[in-house]
Amino acid sequence: MRPIIIGIAGGTGSGKTTVTRKIIDRLRLEDLIIIQHDSYYKDLGAFRGKRAEEINFDHPSSLDTTLLVKHLRSLKNGRAIQKPIYDFTTYRRKREKEIVHPKSVIILEGILIFVPKELRDLMDIKIFVDTDADERLLRRLNRDMNERGRSLDSIMQQYIQTVKPMHLEFVEPSKMWADIIIPKGGENNVAIAMIASRIRSILNGDHDHNH
Repeated sequence: MRPIIIGIAGGTGSGKTTVTRKIIDRLRLEDLIIIQHDSYYKDLGAFRGKRAEEINFDHPSSLDTTLLVKHLRSLKNGRAIQKPIYDFTTYRRKREKEIVHPKSVIILEGILIFVPKELRDLMDIKIFVDTDADERLLRRLNRDMNERGRSLDSIMQQYIQTVKPMHLEFVEPSKMWADIIIPKGGENNVAIAMIASRIRSILNGDHDHNH
């Protein structure tokens, strides 16, 4: 059976990772991989000499979606891939790559994954995690300061200049492509239970999914 691809989108800090973790906990699946769209950021060198602070990392063009589509197709066809490893402190791809083998469930996570049609078309289930903007900003502040070594000032500047406008231009409208919208992020256990049982029924041979 071909792998099932589940897309989990939502704004920055919406709780996508929490939703993913809770779905996995309920499924108790070993045969699963998570791919972050973030791993496919283009290397700083691809931006023709621009400095990191001049680049809009919340625009779809900052991501190498062509490579991601190619990789997902390979995994669907049973072939392993060499996934890029992106370093958020240097804005560059590391030299080494991560070998990822095909599994029966692939979870793809990212804020912009529903924007490109060729990416959407590969997904069997599309989930959008919908969380209040203020809550998302607080989570982003926390993450970028603690995990990515950014200053409060630079995070706020980036949020106002690109994150928020791009959210309104790309992320929010892409919600229309979702099969399921989860309000209240990772706290919505009812929605998570329903999604997990849907995935389980597909894995158990219910052929009612697109591919």
